[in-house]
Amino acid sequence: MRVLVVYATKMGGTRGLAEMVGHTLEEEGVDAVVAAADEIRDVTGFDAVVVGGALYAFRWHKDARRFVRRHREDLSTMPVWLFSSGPLDDSASAEDIDPVRGVAAAMRRIGARGHVTFGGRMPADATGFPAAAMARDNTGDWRDPDHVAAWTREVVAELRRPAVPVD
Repeated sequence: MRVLVVYATKMGGTRGLAEMVGHTLEEEGVDAVVAAADEIRDVTGFDAVVVGGALYAFRWHKDARRFVRRHREDLSTMPVWLFSSGPLDDSASAEDIDPVRGVAAAMRRIGARGHVTFGGRMPADATGFPAAAMARDNTGDWRDPDHVAAWTREVVAELRRPAVPVD
């Protein structure tokens, strides 16, 4: 089984989450390819896709949105899961957070099987507006490797579940 894990990130936090997903897939015996969303031109040859995007002002990173639009036809024929990264607190580990409106719409368009929101990361040296302003009060890393691994194992379990024949 071969799974593509793509990410869209501004400051690297979502890339780190995608790498955690890829690592857990590999631990579970699944061949994983982790790449930036804007680098992938073709999704054929993969058995499933995981798309991750950072959240900024309640919007998924533009490269994640573009990836889903560009590959909509192929994605709608294969198992796909989405994840978002963003909350600068431990809320994502404490409770399920619904996808933001744009991510929910993308899920419907491609028939994604699921979505999760993971905690984000804000480096102290963040630049640009509003990141620099946010970094003054919210510097830290709320990515939870155990949460990422548990969710990824759920994805693997679903991929391994036998298909139910349609009458």
